[in-house]
Parts: sequence; C-alpha cells; structure tokens
Amino acid sequence: MSAWTASRNPRTTSTLAIFMLTLAAAAPAAPATPRAGELTVITTSPAHSTLDVSVHDSITVTFNQPINPATVLAAPQNFWAYGRWSGPVSGTFSFANNDKRVTLTPDEPFFAGEQVFVVLSHDLESDTGAPLRSAGYAFSFWTNARRAPINYAVLDTLDCRDDPEVSTRAYGGVGSDLNNDGYVDLAVVQEDTADLRVFMNLAQGDGMFGDFIQPFSAIGNRASPSEPTDFNMDGEIDICTADINDNTVSILLGNGDGTFQPRVVINVGSTPRGIAVLDFDGDGFIDIVTTNNGGNGNVSLIGNLGGGLFTSAQQIEFGITGEWSLTATDMNHDGIFDLVIGASSAQAIMIQLGNGDGTFSFASETPCGGRTWMLVTGDVNGDGFEDVATANGQSNNGAILQGDGKGGLGAAEIYSVPALPLATDLGDIDGDGDLDWTTSSFFGSAWRILLNDGTGLYTVHETVIAPEAGSCTIIHDIDNDGDMDMALIDELADVVLVYQNSGVAIPADFDGAGVVDLFDFAAFLDCSQSTPIHPDCEVFDADNNRAINLRDFGKFQIAISLP
Repeated sequence: MSAWTASRNPRTTSTLAIFMLTLAAAAPAAPATPRAGELTVITTSPAHSTLDVSVHDSITVTFNQPINPATVLAAPQNFWAYGRWSGPVSGTFSFANNDKRVTLTPDEPFFAGEQVFVVLSHDLESDTGAPLRSAGYAFSFWTNARRAPINYAVLDTLDCRDDPEVSTRAYGGVGSDLNNDGYVDLAVVQEDTADLRVFMNLAQGDGMFGDFIQPFSAIGNRASPSEPTDFNMDGEIDICTADINDNTVSILLGNGDGTFQPRVVINVGSTPRGIAVLDFDGDGFIDIVTTNNGGNGNVSLIGNLGGGLFTSAQQIEFGITGEWSLTATDMNHDGIFDLVIGASSAQAIMIQLGNGDGTFSFASETPCGGRTWMLVTGDVNGDGFEDVATANGQSNNGAILQGDGKGGLGAAEIYSVPALPLATDLGDIDGDGDLDWTTSSFFGSAWRILLNDGTGLYTVHETVIAPEAGSCTIIHDIDNDGDMDMALIDELADVVLVYQNSGVAIPADFDGAGVVDLFDFAAFLDCSQSTPIHPDCEVFDADNNRAINLRDFGKFQIAISLP
C-alpha cells in the first residue's frame, strides 16, 4: 500500500519517557481496566481473529461515546493499521453515529491472505476530553485468499550468494511490499554474511523477481528471526532482526525503495532467539520484545519512542527456563497484545498477558510436546480465539495447541514432521477459509504442507524436498492472482524457491470442486442475498461492483454450461 499521506510530527524523545518505561518494565502491575467515564472500544469490524475479510473492506471501530475527530487525526500513531505483507495503510477517516463510529477506508486493497494489525493510542479522546485507557487498543484479522486448485510448481530459484563459493546461510525472511507498488518483495536474512538481501518483485503479475539489491543492508552476526512493521510512522515498511551471536537487535528503517537506512543497534540479553513486535505500552508506537536463550533465559523489552528512537532493553525474568521462540497476539481478547513464549528447555508454551503499561502477567504454561524452535499464532479451528502452531526442532515434530480465549491452551496435538523443523507458518493455502500449516526442516531437507479440515485437524498434503536444508516458508501471493504462493528458503544451498500456485480457478466454482454445478448455483442464490457482499461470494461478482445481481447471473449461466 502507499505511504500515509498526511503530514504528522512524531513524538520527541525525553529522559522522563525513558525513565518511565524503565520503571514500568521493572515493576509488576495489574491488568489495565476501564475507569469510569473512559472512552471505551465497544466493537470492531472486522472482529479480532476473523479469517475471511475481503481485501476491499474498511476498518471500523465503535466507541461508547462520541470521539474527538481531532485526536484521531492529530498524529499517525493514534489510529492506524498495517498489513504484514502490504504494509502501513494509507486511507481516509470518516465519522458516523454521532462520532461514536470511526472508519478507516484504505486507498488500496489489502493483499490476499495476509494478517492485518490495527493499533489505537491512549491519546484518543472523547468530545468531552475523556481518554482512551492508558493501554490503548489493538486487534488483528486475516484477509481471505482465492479458492483455487492447489497446483504448486517451482517458478524460479533466487540465488542469495554474490560469490558462488562463499556461504551466506539464508535463514529466514520477510515478504512485504517494500516499494509501495502493490506487489510482495522478499527480504532474506543471511546469517553468515550478516546482511539482508532484497529481491524486488518485477510487478508484472507473473511472480518473477529481479536480482538482489546491492549493497546489502548490514544486520548483526547470525541474525535469525525477523519481523516487519512501521516503527517511525513514515508509511514505509521497516524490519527488525534478532542477532544471536551479537546479543543485539538490528532495526532497519525502510526508504521505500527496497533499501534501508543504516541499522539501529540495541543490546539485548544473551543469545536472542525470538523476536516480536507489538505496542506494549499503549502509545501507538510499535515496540520490540526478544526471548534470550543464554543462561537460564529471559526476555528483553525495547520501547519505541517514535521518530526512529528507542529505549535501551530492559530484562525481564518470567520464571521459565530456555526461552526461545516468541510471538505477540491478543490471547484473551481484551484489546492488549500478549506474549506467547516457547521455552525449549521446558518443552512448554508460556503465555504472559499484556497489562498495557510495559508489564505482563502470567496466564498459563502448557507442554507442547517437544523442544520448540519457532511458533506462530492464528485461529485454526474457527472459534474466534488465537491458537498456537509450533515447530519442535530437536524433537522432530510440530504441535497445534488450541486457545481458550482466556490466555490458556489445550493439550498439544502432535504431528510428525521431517527431522529438525526450524520454522512454521500459517496461511490459507487452499483458499477454503481456514488456516493451513507449513513446517521447514533442516536435517529432513524438506518443507511440509498440511491442510486444515476446518476444525484445527491437519493432514499432510505435500512434502517438498529441499535442495539441502529447509529453513523457512513464507506464505504469500507473489503474482497478485489472489491465491497463496510460497517462498521456500534453503539455508545451506542459499536459495529461495519461488513456489507458485498455478491452479486456475474456474469462474463461479464456489466450492473449488473443479466444476460449476448445482452446489454452486445454491451458493449463488445465497450470495445474492448477502449485503454487503460476503468475501466468499466475490467469486460470483463478475462485474466487480461489490454486489451479486442479474448481470452476474448471466455470467454464471455461461459458467455452469461449461463441461
């Protein structure tokens, strides 16, 4: 998406701000609760964790009292959104229902099958001056992917080496639109050469990429996990990495053309293995958390002060050993993002609920069936609550743990995968409205694709053999046809296999059965009653006018007559 168009001034750094963040990180606190008279979020549309949102949808938040529109527009961090692949949302705000309802209408559609995050700052106020709670408010949702037959093939192989004889060790990466042209680019983390190598999408609609950009963007030694967001609120995608051997975090602020400014380096704890981005103190700026596996293990919190400035890291002990994998999401639906921590030594998942002031409170610790290397979250069973998918590296398996919406997890469902799985990812690979699952295995030299039956139970669809050692899978739409493609990263061969879904959907084939029949006709009739159009019904919208009517029925008649 294009960059934010309004001109806003970021907050400035102050010694007091740094001191307050340090104090908050060091002291325990109770979860934030609404105070009498506070401005409060009543509903959001889309709802948190929703999986089937149209790429054309707007974002609406309804409050308990009229909001002061000036506070929405005062600073970009007060009310904003970003897609994990499409980037920061540029758009227009509108106000309705006596200014109780605020709608952000994006200038461009989201990307298919991506996760979108919405962040509200505690600087929002009602028309009478009542503030939003100090914790702010945040939620996320997923856009829908096109239904299409799964027909993957290697479209291209991207070589990460500039010298064929020198290993770079392509460990993982980010798929995001780094130059605002509406196509996903690839930024691949190189452990040995300590840099980020960027392949720009040629934006031709065929999924092809150019050679990597030089010079490379320097990061720390043996950088491993990485996350995209917009740290300095300039409308461009930034990236942060956890640098294992340097005990640092590298923050790369994007220039909007696939290149980055010189890295900001923050010292963290020993051997950082996981990294997550979230607003943990309610100011609207995205902060950083790492898990540090060295010694007994701990967690580092890095506060974002705006304008590309950050606090030093604060170390937190959560009482579990061997912190390794990490992500952030809202596990109890209170509008505050929480930490989901995989402890390799303990072979368990710990959930720490965010209090919204830079502190966290213990919620649960659940065995995960192995020594977890990486984890991701998403609603795998369609109940509206966040679940956890793990890659249990040294245990040669993966696990699905379903969330209860209160910060707890059910018993782990264990799945055998090829040896030493390093990475895991979720995405709607077959476009049927639920989250499928991938794992990437080093010793097993393979990537595994597992399909969801809609209840969170998985079956193996395909095992893709890696050239040498699978390290990462990025599920995204490389050719803008609406279905899910993948980038498969091999860390010993130092290549990225561009794995394209070339399955061609039949127009009006609602259920993806490969033929237009009476089942599709029944679905067409149901969709004609859908106002506004449901994302699943877009397959029938032949004239793309966001409504199902007689003109679309004429196209459907042609489709149903096909053999």
